[in-house]
Amino acid sequence: MTAFTEIKDRADAALCRTYTRYPVGVRSALGSRIRDFDGREYIDLLAGIAVTGVGHCNPEVGAAISGQLRKLVHVSNLFYQEEQVLLAERLAATSHCSRAFFCNSGAEANEAAVKLARRYFRKVRKQDRYEIITLTHCFHGRTLAALAATAQERLQDGFEPMPPGFRQVESGNISALKAALRPESAAVLLEVVQGEGGVRPLDADYLRSVAALCREKGLLFIADEVQAGLCRTGKWWSFQHHGLEPDIFTTAKALANGLPMGAMLCTEEAAQGFDYGSHATTFGGGALCSAAALAVLEIMKRDRLDERAARLGAWARERFAVVSARFPGKIREVRGLGLFMGIELGFPGKAVWERLLEKGFILNLTQERVLRLLPALNIEEADLEAFAAALEETLAETGA
Repeated sequence: MTAFTEIKDRADAALCRTYTRYPVGVRSALGSRIRDFDGREYIDLLAGIAVTGVGHCNPEVGAAISGQLRKLVHVSNLFYQEEQVLLAERLAATSHCSRAFFCNSGAEANEAAVKLARRYFRKVRKQDRYEIITLTHCFHGRTLAALAATAQERLQDGFEPMPPGFRQVESGNISALKAALRPESAAVLLEVVQGEGGVRPLDADYLRSVAALCREKGLLFIADEVQAGLCRTGKWWSFQHHGLEPDIFTTAKALANGLPMGAMLCTEEAAQGFDYGSHATTFGGGALCSAAALAVLEIMKRDRLDERAARLGAWARERFAVVSARFPGKIREVRGLGLFMGIELGFPGKAVWERLLEKGFILNLTQERVLRLLPALNIEEADLEAFAAALEETLAETGA
C-alpha cells in the first residue's frame, strides 16, 4: 500500500462524501509548488482555488501568524482588537468603501451583504424591499441563502425548499434585468468575472448599465469579489476596471492566504442598515486571521501584485492564444482578466485535465470544458510557459 492509498482509504472512511477529490495527496507546499506523499512535485496553477495569492507557506505571512500566536489569538468580537481595526482601515484604503464586517468565508460574506441590503431598506428607507436579483452562470456560495442566490438546480438538489426572495435573470441582458424589477426589488448581486460559471468577464457596457439602473431605481449594487478580488484581475477589485463603485462588495479566498477569512465592505450610507446586535459572528475578524491578512495586504501593495497580475496575465493569454492557433477547434476561447484565466476547449475536457495532472500541473476544470487557472500572483513566468508547452503537447496527443 502506497502512502497515497493509505491516506485516501482513511479519508474515504472518515470524511463525509462531499468532494470528488483529485488523485493527489498533498504532504507539503511552498510558493507555487505542491509535493505529494510519494515525493512528486507539481506546479500549482490553482492556489487552493484563488486562496494562496502570495504563494503557499509564504514566509512573511508565516512570520506574522507565528508572532500573533504568541500575542493574541481569539477573544471574540465583544472586545476591541487592534489587528482587526488596522485591517478594516487598510482594506478601506483600497476602495471607495469605508466600513467592514469580517466573517469566515465568501458564502458568509455574501450572506452578510444580503442581510445588510434587506435591513437597509426596511430600517433606513422604511420600504419593504427584500428581493435580491442575480445572474445566470453565477456562483455565490453553498449556504442555503447563497444557494438560492446561485439558483443552479444541480447544486440545490435535495436541499429544497430554498429561502425565498431571490430572482435570477439572464447574464448580459439589461432588458431582462429591467423587466425583472419589482417594487420589492432591493439589490443586484453579481460577479464582474464569473468564475465557477466558466471564467466569464461581464461586458463593461453591461456592467455600467446595471450600475446606472440601480442608481435610477434606488436599488443597491452588490459586487461579489470573493474570487476576483485582491489583485487577481490586475486591479485590487475587479469592479475598478470599469469605474464602478458598488454600495457593497464581498471578499474572502485570498484575504488571509489560507486561513479562513471573509469580509463585506460597504459605503457609509449602506452601513446604516446594521446596528448593534443586528448581525454577528464569533470568529470573524479574530486577531490571528487579521494579522495574516495584514501581511497579505502589505505584500500585495509593496510588490504591486495588481500590476504584476495585469502584466503577466496579458502575456499568458497571448501565449495561450498561440497554442489555440495551432489547434483550430480544440480551443474555443481564451479569456479572463489578470491572473484569472479560462481556456475553453471545443470538447469535454476531462481527459485533457487528467493528462495535464499527470504531467505535473494542478488546475481546475469547470463547466466540463473550461480549464481554469488561478495561480499565485507571484508565480514565475517560466511556470506559465511550462504549462503552455504542456498544454500544446497534450492537445497534439488528443484526437478530439
